[in-house]
Amino acid sequence: MLPRVLLCGEIKYVQDESKEMFHGIAELVHLVSESRSHFLSSFGPGGPYEGTVALYRLNKSSELIGKFDGPLIHALADKSMVRWIAQNSSGYDEIDVQACKERGKFLSQNQLFLTCMFVPGILVSNTPGANDDATASAALYLMLSCLRHFSMAERSLRSGTWKTPYNAAQTHDATGRTLGILGLGCIGLRFAHFAHAFPMRIIYFSRTKAESVPDWCEYVSSIEELCKQADILSLHVPLNQSTAGMVGEKEIRTLRRGSVLLNTSRGRIVDQEAMIRALEDGHLSSVGLDVYPDEPRVDPRLLTFPRCTLLPHIGGESAESYRRRELQALGNVKAFVLGGVGEDIVPELRTEIGKSTTL
Repeated sequence: MLPRVLLCGEIKYVQDESKEMFHGIAELVHLVSESRSHFLSSFGPGGPYEGTVALYRLNKSSELIGKFDGPLIHALADKSMVRWIAQNSSGYDEIDVQACKERGKFLSQNQLFLTCMFVPGILVSNTPGANDDATASAALYLMLSCLRHFSMAERSLRSGTWKTPYNAAQTHDATGRTLGILGLGCIGLRFAHFAHAFPMRIIYFSRTKAESVPDWCEYVSSIEELCKQADILSLHVPLNQSTAGMVGEKEIRTLRRGSVLLNTSRGRIVDQEAMIRALEDGHLSSVGLDVYPDEPRVDPRLLTFPRCTLLPHIGGESAESYRRRELQALGNVKAFVLGGVGEDIVPELRTEIGKSTTL
């Protein structure tokens, strides 16, 4: 009997490739559960997910079975053979990776037997790089729209008011302004390249100074220094315990009056109340958002600021990025099924690989 791979989300762009990819290697099974309790009970003998060793996951599956929080991860480790979760996105904040890591300390060898290899706990992969262009171009759009009030101007046309209340005297060109990037990973660097074409001064802060970056990309020593110098602050860090609320009252008020804040990463990285207060008193001229703390809910106060540009978390979504993400996530699963360890393991769990033992 072939091992099973459970698809917690629909394959839309590489259906034929996925069948060929796993032919003779694993059986692909589809999520049929509409509740968490049914999901967890279905891994037992005779259940629709019996023999499942890996999961392919989309965030949309949380609508049916919830986020992959600690209780669900521990239950998976207890009730199933699942030892790999392949997240179809670069962000993986809906998976409790600490719970995945903890399970490795208590599992017996019999529980861990998979393709002649022992795997500690449950490992998680993501899809870094797959949606760099899509997300970076969304950030570029948000920046231009906030500086030039394009979103407000389009609404005026659609409503028949033709430029009212649009006021060109309150808009600004990107050329010559300073863009501050918080987190110069793949997406942040791609956005930097896009913005540099205007040209703009590009500064950034990351936990460690990035290697092999263009000399026009200037490193600054702290978030505070980044905010002091930036006309536009763009956020490109993952959501975790250390980044939640990273941009709060202090950071926002350190920005120059009239600055622009962009967020295409995760909504909870910003203190939303502090951001709204800064919009109300004019300290921020506008914000460009693709993400929100409690999606799909959007705080209705944000809708009252006409200069802001708001998108419904579509920054990383394009036909090309979707295809790359599906292939990359499924490729990670295939590598795990064949060799016991896949690619693109999230940073928090990479140290666990050294604990693996081959039979």
